[in-house]
Amino acid sequence: MDLFASELRVVAAAEELARGLGADENHTVAAAAMDTTGRIHTGVNVFHFTGGPCAELVAIGAAAAANAGPLVTIVAVGNQTRGVLAPCGRCRQVILDLHPDALVVVPDDTTGQPSIAPITALLPQSYRHPDSAPARLLRFNARYLDAVADGTKTLTVRWNEGHRTGPALAYFENTAHGTLPVEVTSVMVKGLDELRLEDLDLTRPGGLERYIAGLRGHYPTMPADANVEIVRFRRTAADI
Repeated sequence: MDLFASELRVVAAAEELARGLGADENHTVAAAAMDTTGRIHTGVNVFHFTGGPCAELVAIGAAAAANAGPLVTIVAVGNQTRGVLAPCGRCRQVILDLHPDALVVVPDDTTGQPSIAPITALLPQSYRHPDSAPARLLRFNARYLDAVADGTKTLTVRWNEGHRTGPALAYFENTAHGTLPVEVTSVMVKGLDELRLEDLDLTRPGGLERYIAGLRGHYPTMPADANVEIVRFRRTAADI
């Protein structure tokens, strides 16, 4: 997935911090994380033979200290021009448990250039901490802001995001607009090739084909036999 300008800003913050790291072998990775208001929180790793925290965890802690709420983008960058680094297994589990809707910037397997993926894609068939109760995000392109705000948009289809019923925050990507409180009322899993017009509240001929084409554009790596989530939600009045 291509990075938005806001996500590139997170990468730039981590790169700037990484460039400032000296020769101290105890601090060799910088991380940056963006919250739903666009604030960026940073941190560096603390290496120690007893097991110090990775940079991503330090940045998550810094965000929590600033009462940041849910994080939307996280990246780690190595010192000495090593570039963007993929998170280790422990960091992936922590991000999944605390910020399950975060996108993580990783190096592309083929080009090595920064790309972005949901944390759920980086830790498939994962364990979920039973006591974790993170605030959830429902991401939208900025063009849906008005429709979500006035309650006319109440359905979205997602792949590989692991949504659940309950309160969430509608977050509009690459925009300075704040979040809107919503309630996810149902999540139905269905095969992509099994979708029907009525599943998506569509009536126009050709509407299903256009919708699926749009999904493929949004999820370019989605396989033909993918299971997708039909997420129904409603706009609520109070923040969570």
